[in-house]
Amino acid sequence: PRVELAWAMKAHQHAQVYFNLISSVDPKFLNLTKVDDLIYEEFRKTFRELRVDVLDPEELKSEPAK
Repeated sequence: PRVELAWAMKAHQHAQVYFNLISSVDPKFLNLTKVDDLIYEEFRKTFRELRVDVLDPEELKSEPAK
């Protein structure tokens, strides 16, 4: 149990550091991987009309969205 607790505490600390890093950079300039642009292009091919600036859970659960 002590090892698990220590691991969870360390994971939480790392998560806070990464969150602070990605929160401090303007998203326009943030690249998490070398293939971010490719991932976004493929996403847009599949979800052309999806507004990612405002996600509505009910809209995502609708039949057309499924």
